[in-house]
Amino acid sequence: MYKKKCVPSMESCLGVVIFVLLLIGCDVREIDDRPYEQWKTYNGDPTSSSYSSLDQINKENVQQLEVAWVYHTGDLSENARSTIQTNPIIIDGVLYGASPRLKVFAVDAKSGEEKWIFDPFKGELGRGTMRSVVYWEDGSDRRILFSAGNWLYSIKAENGKLISEFGNSGRVSLLEGLGRDPNTISVRATSPGIIYKDLLIHGSAVGENYGAASGHIRAYDVRTGETKWTFHTIPQPGEPGAETWHISDDELQKQGGVNNWTGMSLDINRGIVYIPLGSPVYDFYGGDRIGQNLYGNSLLALEAETGEYIWHYQTVRHDLWDYDLPAPPNLLMLQHDGQPVEAVAQVTKQGFTFVFDRVTGKPLFPIEDRPVPVSYVDGEQAWPTQPFPLKPVSFVRQGLTIEDITDRSPIVRDSALAEFLNYRSEGLYTPPDSKGTIHFPSTVGGANWGGAAHDPQTGVLYINANELPEIMTVTKVEHQLPEAASVSLYDRGALFYHQNCAMCHGNSLEGQHPVYPGLTNLEEILSQSEALKFIEEGGGLMPGFPTITEDEKKAIIAFLFNRKDEKSYATIDNRREIKQARRDTEYRFINTTAYRDFLDIDGYPAINPPWGTLNAINLNTGEIEWQVPLGSFPELEKNGLLQTGRESWGGPIVTAGGLVFIAGTGDQKFRAFDKDTGEVIWETTLPAAGFATPATYVVEGRQYIVIAAGGGRGTPSADLYIAFSLPEDQLNNDLLIR
Repeated sequence: MYKKKCVPSMESCLGVVIFVLLLIGCDVREIDDRPYEQWKTYNGDPTSSSYSSLDQINKENVQQLEVAWVYHTGDLSENARSTIQTNPIIIDGVLYGASPRLKVFAVDAKSGEEKWIFDPFKGELGRGTMRSVVYWEDGSDRRILFSAGNWLYSIKAENGKLISEFGNSGRVSLLEGLGRDPNTISVRATSPGIIYKDLLIHGSAVGENYGAASGHIRAYDVRTGETKWTFHTIPQPGEPGAETWHISDDELQKQGGVNNWTGMSLDINRGIVYIPLGSPVYDFYGGDRIGQNLYGNSLLALEAETGEYIWHYQTVRHDLWDYDLPAPPNLLMLQHDGQPVEAVAQVTKQGFTFVFDRVTGKPLFPIEDRPVPVSYVDGEQAWPTQPFPLKPVSFVRQGLTIEDITDRSPIVRDSALAEFLNYRSEGLYTPPDSKGTIHFPSTVGGANWGGAAHDPQTGVLYINANELPEIMTVTKVEHQLPEAASVSLYDRGALFYHQNCAMCHGNSLEGQHPVYPGLTNLEEILSQSEALKFIEEGGGLMPGFPTITEDEKKAIIAFLFNRKDEKSYATIDNRREIKQARRDTEYRFINTTAYRDFLDIDGYPAINPPWGTLNAINLNTGEIEWQVPLGSFPELEKNGLLQTGRESWGGPIVTAGGLVFIAGTGDQKFRAFDKDTGEVIWETTLPAAGFATPATYVVEGRQYIVIAAGGGRGTPSADLYIAFSLPEDQLNNDLLIR
């Protein structure tokens, strides 16, 4: 049962005046009878606060934290470069999480002892990402819902058994209901849906290449799995917004992307769901989708009950930069022009924080339309202006100049500067170009999927950010294939690879460390059958290719496994393939790769630090209260280069104990910052990097902080969940819940 309750953050209220002041700053919402003792949803609660009212662990005693328990999921996969991005949920003393291979488990939240484990892949190698699971209950009916592969599952919370009356024997296909042949698309969900009454509202992760599925939002009956409503994130013919694509009705129905891969937030009282959306396909070229492209890159507000449109705001028009909205928005109460306002704040990869009235969608701070650089790519029409919020100020640099180039040493600087001068660098929103473009902020942010934590008592938002430039080079694909020709399997595989894979894995299979692995020695990592399964089904950031033909399978294997001498040939007489190869409007990252980091000769970012930060933004004033580096490189510290910051994955949480907890960096540190000053007041080295958002909860009067330490991303992989707490003799018997 839920009830409305406003919980002030002070230990006591000194009179009516103080109480009223606290009430104004309090986030009024439907919460359960034990506010913030549990971590019931992804990011803590439906508002995506990543906030806890627990303060047993606080500034005065955080240095006494010790390991309370460690849980091994048991499916570490070094060769697969596995990781864990899961923010676990904790309910009634039970922690629910996911393993590197996407097994879902339940453990005793006090001891870490396993209760049950469910394997959706039935012993086969599970691949992909699961950032959390969803909990729903009605009396004794208690369910865990999650996505793995192309399926949405429902299992019993008490024992992990499939619920037979849900969908088809406990699962529902994510491929159905998108207006496309399910056999021709790949759809999965990396982030969880959100519960409203008896509905599970869900987004999806789709491919980023031509032929990808559309990202329509769907709401499922939590009991039966039946689809109750669908919202078309790419407007269909005749719907409002369709005119912003300037393509035929047939092409519009086949357009892909504009998906919610990040999760969403919910105003339970009003029944409004807030959905951040990604970019249209193809990410870096839009000559075949001239126009503004609604609802690409929009924050969308819908009626949770019906899926009816309420309002939207498009943060990027005609996206050419993969500037997806990267994280669930934060719902909070602010003081604006002397009045309390219920607001929604959306962080972006560009480093912006857009702040709107939660009900009307009206911006709380001015947003200015500014001219941006033009595109020189044939057929492209970059949108001439983009929105720039004047407040809050950007929490990352936007665009690079000569002054930003690294000065670690004269040799390093000269090399980086010479490379920099080869590319276009005209500030934020410089379009991709055949000359090469400096992309900064890059596709990894600014902000990314870890999102922000907000303190509902102060209106301060805490966000970790990346400052890593990339180089984008877009080159038109040219093919000289006759309508019927015999070519070697190797050459045909090379064609498939460069059309679909080189964007991430490089033209020479070199990969892009640490996110996209090299494939030069693939035979040492995967068998040919395992590689084919990965290509067909996808995994992690890689979409599947479910429509690949038998000839294409043989060809891509011949290429990947370097079988140049094989005397086998294939006849290209498939009209679909010829049309794909001859498509004049297709652009691909051929001469370089899509996500190539701009690095110096030693492999570090080719700009001056910081390379990653933690930020505190006061959303009442729009000002940054503090910004500090997050993470370091030990080898650089030995040479005197301290506090550089580094790339981080996963997000922060903030507590009433005055602390911001965050892991997320490749130095394998787990840190607690003073939320008022940004000072690090506790840190520990994890057995593996914690590329996930932590959670905190209380069991039997004892507060715990838990983090998934899965490593990966170029660091050693692991399969750990680690919980910390204070020594028993240091516990405060009167646990304060604020």
